[in-house]
Amino acid sequence: MADFERTRQLFHMPEGVIYLDGNSLGPLPLAARERVSRMMQDEWGEMLIRGWNQANWMAMPRRIGDRVGRLIGAPAGSVVMGDTLSIKVYQALASAIDIAAEKDPSRKIILSDNGNFPSDLYMAEGLIAYLDRGYQLKIVDPEEVETAIDETVAVTMLTEVDYRTGRLHDMKALTAKAHSQGALCVWDLAHSAGALPVDLLGADADFAVGCTYKYLNGGPGAPAFIYVAPRWAERARPALSGWLGHEKPFAFDLNYRPGDGIDRMRVGTPPILALAALDASLDAWEGVELADVRAKSIALCDLFIRLVEDKCPSLTLGSPRDGTKRGSQVSFLHAEGYAIMQALIARGVIGDFRAPNAIRFGFTPLYISERDVEGAVDILADIMTNNLWDAPEFKQKALVT
Repeated sequence: MADFERTRQLFHMPEGVIYLDGNSLGPLPLAARERVSRMMQDEWGEMLIRGWNQANWMAMPRRIGDRVGRLIGAPAGSVVMGDTLSIKVYQALASAIDIAAEKDPSRKIILSDNGNFPSDLYMAEGLIAYLDRGYQLKIVDPEEVETAIDETVAVTMLTEVDYRTGRLHDMKALTAKAHSQGALCVWDLAHSAGALPVDLLGADADFAVGCTYKYLNGGPGAPAFIYVAPRWAERARPALSGWLGHEKPFAFDLNYRPGDGIDRMRVGTPPILALAALDASLDAWEGVELADVRAKSIALCDLFIRLVEDKCPSLTLGSPRDGTKRGSQVSFLHAEGYAIMQALIARGVIGDFRAPNAIRFGFTPLYISERDVEGAVDILADIMTNNLWDAPEFKQKALVT
């Protein structure tokens, strides 16, 4: 069993704060602060540009990709880091469309659901418009995805865990259904990586992408990752053919030739400071089994739901009650959800709000305990019982909710 008392000591947590928003931005790992400082002083500071060779900066996207890969069931050499999640969505979807078109050019549907993160849908819309080949984005309810996968679908593009409700798709079953109908699958693991066991190889996923600033605690804007199934590694054609995805970047050829395997999914110069922070944050996972994290996460979420429903009857559960059917987050619904969350934050309980009416809480066993859950619910109950949210200062919408 994982020692969560030990892992709690690995993170900086401000005094008086119960942090239930790691599903949006993970807290600062103490090792990341030290690693970035040391990297800036000893590598950037002393080596200057020589760091690309002497400190092996250029290999970081692949090396750290393998570290992330171990948390998502990906074999070595199939994951690379870099850029943002939206860019990786674009790359993965474009490659999947190309492969699907080679198999059957008559298929024109990109299937997704309305629980997908909007940025994924925006990227799909933009790619479809740019290609101008008659593709259509079909969006259904999450519960309708399986029946909507038919012979017209070229690619399914799904986020495993719904960012609003925590609803969990069955990756293996939906991938199998897509493949049985001749379609490819792109999975977004933004709310999965580090939150629950993922087995990309076992699920036979074609492509997967994800961010590292949530449950992997890589820091604001930490680099994203992309996975390409080994069977497609030499066939996937990257839509964004950047110089570091070239077969020989420093030959400075005027014509693009894709690099070997996953390297072709690299685009521009890697963000070395951000990768150093992420590399350090991944140390927290050493000796930690994701099965233990998952079991503890379900227990924490179940406790939270039980206590909130007992003490705050005016809030409505917006997440699946069955822990095996949700990720590591819980949402409750209320018409004044934004004000309620602001009142909570003012009292030191940090979650977030998702329009139109969801207050959302993330539970990460690496640093969240039963004591935190109980304390958070006590404060929430006080706010709801005494209508403390009903104050003008809590109803002024900030830029980020």
